[in-house]
Amino acid sequence: MPKIYVTDRNGEKHDLDADAGDSLMEVIRDNDLDIEAICGGCCSCATCHVYIDQEWRDRINEMSDEEIELLEDEQYYVESESRLSCQIFIDDKLDGLVLKVAPPA
Repeated sequence: MPKIYVTDRNGEKHDLDADAGDSLMEVIRDNDLDIEAICGGCCSCATCHVYIDQEWRDRINEMSDEEIELLEDEQYYVESESRLSCQIFIDDKLDGLVLKVAPPA
C-alpha cells in the first residue's frame, strides 16, 4: 500500500495510506483533509489543486490540455508545481509522494 505525505493548508503534515487505483483527490478527501473536490474528480472545477514536490514531478503522469487550462486560471497557480489531484492515480511507483494542498480559490 503506497504511502502519501501531504501538508495541509495549515502546514500540518499527514502520512496517508493510499490504495492503488484511487485518485490522489480521493485519498486526500477520504482522510478528511481540507479539499473541496466539488466536481468529484471530473477535471472540471480545480478545487482539488495541489502542489507536487519537485522530486516527484517527473514521476507522475503528464497533464492533459484540459487540466492545464483549468489550472492556468487559478489564483494560486504555480506552473512548475500545480496539479489537479483528481488527475493523478495511485500506483506503487508513487509510494512516498510528497505534496501540499493549495490555498482555496
